Amino acid sequence: MVDEEQHFGVAHKEKLKALKADVHVLTLTATPIPRTLQLALTGVREMSLIATPPVDRLAVRTFIMPFDAVVIREAIQRERFRGGQVFCVVPRVEDLARMAERLAEIVPEARVVQAHGRLAPTELERVMTEFSDGKYDILLSTNIVESGLDMPAVNTLLIYRADMFGLGQLYQLRGRVGRGKQRGYAYLTWPQTHRLSAAAEKRLTVMHSLDALGAGFTLASHDLDIRGAGNLLGDEQSGHIREVGIELYQQMLEDAVAEIRAEKGRRRADDRDWTPNIGLGLPVLIPEVYVRDLPVRLGLYRRIGSLASDAEGEAMAAELVDRFGKLPEEVENLLDVVSLKRACREAGVEKLDAGPKGLVIGFRGNIFANPAGLVRWLTSKRGAIRLRPDHKLAIVREMSLPERVRVARDVVAKLNRLAAEGRAA
Repeated sequence: MVDEEQHFGVAHKEKLKALKADVHVLTLTATPIPRTLQLALTGVREMSLIATPPVDRLAVRTFIMPFDAVVIREAIQRERFRGGQVFCVVPRVEDLARMAERLAEIVPEARVVQAHGRLAPTELERVMTEFSDGKYDILLSTNIVESGLDMPAVNTLLIYRADMFGLGQLYQLRGRVGRGKQRGYAYLTWPQTHRLSAAAEKRLTVMHSLDALGAGFTLASHDLDIRGAGNLLGDEQSGHIREVGIELYQQMLEDAVAEIRAEKGRRRADDRDWTPNIGLGLPVLIPEVYVRDLPVRLGLYRRIGSLASDAEGEAMAAELVDRFGKLPEEVENLLDVVSLKRACREAGVEKLDAGPKGLVIGFRGNIFANPAGLVRWLTSKRGAIRLRPDHKLAIVREMSLPERVRVARDVVAKLNRLAAEGRAA
């Protein structure tokens, strides 16, 4: 069993698993690292969520703000007056002395003790024991208090330079307070003169929005979006897929997992190896000016590519309008092409090309599910649609850009109905 899994690197965990070939491994963590979460979401690992908090446990109230001496003094004094204690966390040992001076100026009446990893084990044990016994009001420390501490009397957390901590670290630190029946408070601060980076601002925004109990899985999902899934076959625990693209990578991974597990009822590999080739001469993309964040765009492409019905497409369009504003023409084209590609796959259409002079449709393997019905339909069109010697359907007519999508959709819809009739016969 591996507890606090986020503290272990891939090499450490692989070494533990190598000790015995058939050993079962159980990993526990409040905040899965992106790589581990991706392994669970793709089926490589099994996952179980514990979402029920202890009885009478209250969610920690989180405040994100520049360091303000007045607010910090009020927070410390409120905690002292209700008989509690305070954790004050800084990112580096070098910051301890400067923060101790600030605390002495802000709350001179408070008793402060320092703890960090460079103390001798006996000294560190003495400090923690005395703080646990109530001899001090504030424990000023580095993030060594991140895991393994259960002190119900500590219900206020101050983090200085919160922008220097990772999302998982911030969540773990916040979990050190509010562990009894009293409400916990967490203040995530940074110097007033310091400007946050875009990534740091995003992390802190997530922390502020996810202050409910049991939000670790949701928070880890945001961390996956921000940092990427890393390399599932290597030791990189974060980072985005840059070489093959997320869509191809996910499909390859799902196929590999299904092959290894020999899952019953999975799709045959040859059914998944083909996808309709659609060429309409239209711009189909999510513009950067519409969705500026690259990981978010990648996620949207993934979701749009996996839409399973027109109803899901309409819901996706409504969500995009709600989140980012009116749909650009390129995004509308993308949704139309995805819907058309889904219809082509059902009809067995492998290639569809449309231009200003007409439309050409090619069937997969030059086979159609209802050839007799197709011939009757072509005859009824009196030459408007004809079957070429290479077994492709051709429509010769002038078409504007909007007409291409409409005509292609109408033709493929008719082919779908004919194919369904052939399969039912």
